[in-house]
Amino acid sequence: MGTLVLLRHGQSQWNLENRFTGWWDVDLSIQGEKEARSAGTLLAAEGLAVDLAHTSVLTRAVRTLHLALEEMDRLWVPVHHHWRLNERHYGALTGLDKAETKAAFGEAQFMLWRRSYDTPPPPLPAGHPLDVRADPRYAGLAPDVIPATECLADVVVRLLPYWYDAIAPDLLAGRTVLVAAHGNSLRALIKHLEGISDAEITELEIPTGVPVVYQLDQALAVTAKRELGDPQVIAAAAEAVRRQGDR
Repeated sequence: MGTLVLLRHGQSQWNLENRFTGWWDVDLSIQGEKEARSAGTLLAAEGLAVDLAHTSVLTRAVRTLHLALEEMDRLWVPVHHHWRLNERHYGALTGLDKAETKAAFGEAQFMLWRRSYDTPPPPLPAGHPLDVRADPRYAGLAPDVIPATECLADVVVRLLPYWYDAIAPDLLAGRTVLVAAHGNSLRALIKHLEGISDAEITELEIPTGVPVVYQLDQALAVTAKRELGDPQVIAAAAEAVRRQGDR
């Protein structure tokens, strides 16, 4: 059946600065651009001919997709953008330095907000400078659809309708589909695909710019999975994500 490729966006400027980003729109860093192009090079080397792609409405994911497709000489394929693929909304943590937040609130509270399945951070107040409710990319949404904070469980709930309505039909048609998104929207999707428990998903780290390739059967169950790239480099990148609260 279809082939699904998941790609977390390359390093963003706020990843570089070790800040909680969420729904705030920031661009890729120079390193992030390199990671995006490297992902495209790896996919091209595998001979994966992407038929179409899905991404969020946030610049870092959109540009990662474009740069990867450019390296694959596939810029012409159809691309679908949707807010349901956005990163998790980090609420009042948005924009804060992760190490400073951990120092201020303690490791237990920091990890509860950052990695627990069902505990969201405090909500971002309406009218806050980093509030995105007035952003034109969400103009067509009902006000109560735009979150003020989210936990991973919330991301699962908002992402799955897009999976069933948009991505799954492409895969059932036998297409090769590239999804360029974010750490937590991809964690939500991987949780669903692999049947990972609520407790175990807290341990999953997704490094930036590493393509993950899934083969799926007619029931969209995973029959094979592989990460593209040097295993040691991938492991080091995942560990770097895990240690983002450290100074």
